[in-house]
Amino acid sequence: MRKRLIAANRPASPPAPAEWLRLDEVAEVEISSEDAAYPIEGALVPGHNSGWRAAVPGSQTIRLLFASPQRVRRIQIDFVETSLPRTQEYLLRWSGDGGQSFHEIVRQQWNFSPQGASAESEDHRVDLAAVTVLELIITPDLGHGPAVASMARFRLA
Repeated sequence: MRKRLIAANRPASPPAPAEWLRLDEVAEVEISSEDAAYPIEGALVPGHNSGWRAAVPGSQTIRLLFASPQRVRRIQIDFVETSLPRTQEYLLRWSGDGGQSFHEIVRQQWNFSPQGASAESEDHRVDLAAVTVLELIITPDLGHGPAVASMARFRLA
């Protein structure tokens, strides 16, 4: 009789931690609005955990302009809303030609409810070879209410 020992099922190794891009080192950022108490660095730069908030209500644009084309495999965005029920939409798109043309990555809506769903975390797995511009457009309230756009964290790997 032949026999063979079956190896015990071992749990898969956890995935290697993402090597997040140092956006403050590889990109210039353009923003349509910024509350002085919540600058964009609060969402983009490690160690600055205050998040970003616009200075005025309405749709806002955050644009990352890379000094050299970047390979992007992962985009993580975190939003938090604890005071105002609303439906937010964001559009994430990229350009490989310095912003002459854009390709949509995702357009997504989320219903915030301070008593329930007060946080949205998105982790997009992508394979973008040569990104020169990454643009995030946030419409904080599709009902055109007085909501101000904000973002807890935005990072890329």
